[in-house]
Amino acid sequence: MKLLAWGEGLIEIILRLQEQELHLKDEVAVLKGEKKRPKFKPSRMHEEAGKTCAPDRQQQTKPARRRGKPSRSKTAQLKIDCEEIIEPAGRIPRGSRFKGYRDFVVQDLVIGSRNTRYRLARWQTPDGKTLSGQFPRAVAGSHFGATLVSYVLYQHHHCHVTQPLLREQLREWGIEISSGQLNALLQEGKERFHAEKDGLLSTGLALSAYVTVDDTGTRHQGNNGYVTHIGNEHFAWFKSTCSKSRINFLELLGAGHGYQINEDALAYMKKQGLSQVFLQALREHDRASFADQRAWQRHLDGLGMDVARYRNIATEGALLGSLKRRGVAQDLAIISDDAGQFNVLIHGLCWVHAERLVHKLLPLNDQHREDIARVRSGIWSLYADLKDYKRHPTLKRKRELQARFDAVFTQKTRYATLNRLLRRIHLNKSELLLVLERPEVPLHTNGSERDIRDHVKKQKVSGGTRSELGRQCRDTFSSLKKTCRKLGISFWNYLTDRISCSDHIPLLPHLVEQRLVHAA
Repeated sequence: MKLLAWGEGLIEIILRLQEQELHLKDEVAVLKGEKKRPKFKPSRMHEEAGKTCAPDRQQQTKPARRRGKPSRSKTAQLKIDCEEIIEPAGRIPRGSRFKGYRDFVVQDLVIGSRNTRYRLARWQTPDGKTLSGQFPRAVAGSHFGATLVSYVLYQHHHCHVTQPLLREQLREWGIEISSGQLNALLQEGKERFHAEKDGLLSTGLALSAYVTVDDTGTRHQGNNGYVTHIGNEHFAWFKSTCSKSRINFLELLGAGHGYQINEDALAYMKKQGLSQVFLQALREHDRASFADQRAWQRHLDGLGMDVARYRNIATEGALLGSLKRRGVAQDLAIISDDAGQFNVLIHGLCWVHAERLVHKLLPLNDQHREDIARVRSGIWSLYADLKDYKRHPTLKRKRELQARFDAVFTQKTRYATLNRLLRRIHLNKSELLLVLERPEVPLHTNGSERDIRDHVKKQKVSGGTRSELGRQCRDTFSSLKKTCRKLGISFWNYLTDRISCSDHIPLLPHLVEQRLVHAA
């Protein structure tokens, strides 16, 4: 049996190497200016024939719309800015009766420059003082109005329009603006937006029952980095860093609030296997806090902790202790794709990523294909029942689902590699079945993947960032845009409200707080 498993493993490695070779050939062809290998999709003639022959049950059961039934007016709720009455051409015969109007609404967009000259009156008082008129609050001394600034931010951060194209567009519309001025509009003076974005994370972590997390690669100053997403159905928060370690993730959760030695920190260090000597030394400094990384590193140096692994464990524990002290929800669950850096607090796993491991296996014969198909069917059947359990949780169903989980992930198949994978997934039983204890948590991280996909698209269009301020603005407006969408707020209305200082829209952290309190 071991020899069979060894042989299957070798064949799988060979197949993966062959697949990788084909991908590399395609990349070389693209670099040479040639085309990739053509991909021929399977014929769908049989599927289409089956559709035409088989009766469509949905179409049979769906009631047909009654002929002549008036459809809902799409323009009834529109604001009418201009009304024009058009009389019939020619002379109206005597005796004709007026029968009212047939309304026809035309939607249009007004595009053009609107330049305003502010003439600030100046007066000199008898005592020699000078009185001068003040700019409106929305102008604040800027040579570009609130609508223009909002449009620039909306196009760049929401529509992914690059700065050169955006400048060309504005100049064609009669706006005199340089590349430096455009860059300043996108990045400078956005402290209020940054503060509002930071408030999203603190509010979300303090009041949420769970968050989903994910990260992806990004570029900054020509170097590879990472962007991390934290959020749920009420808010989204992004942060770009140079690392994706657990220390980095805990620093993001803590938002730079330092390091704390307390019972939570010491319990984590003990669980992770920190040496008893250093654990006791740290226990003697219980309740001690350290404001920044430099002070914490000096403290570890003073304890003689020179082993990198021990320093990492101690740092992770101190960050976790600071996080707990700040009032993060005690039952906060973190749902991830099983990346090691996210395994903190109450950890849950994504079922989609777990099943994907089975889906990626390369079957070597028909028996392997049959076993993989059977296992995948069992996983998705269990997944569907877990979704139903979320709506109607009972103790009886909980025990049944636990037994079914064991049956699915401890079964023996004719594919040795699949057996090893099932055993590995079974070790994560408590994290995959967190929903049985906490029916409110999701079974997947699809929300995080959808949110972070927008960042990937923007990077493909604009490339990486070049300045720290540019990276900060990209994270901030990505967070605010996604949060507005989750709260049902127009991102355009939000931008114009903030830039014009109207403040009709409440702060987003306050709206998130109201949603979370109402949902609790």
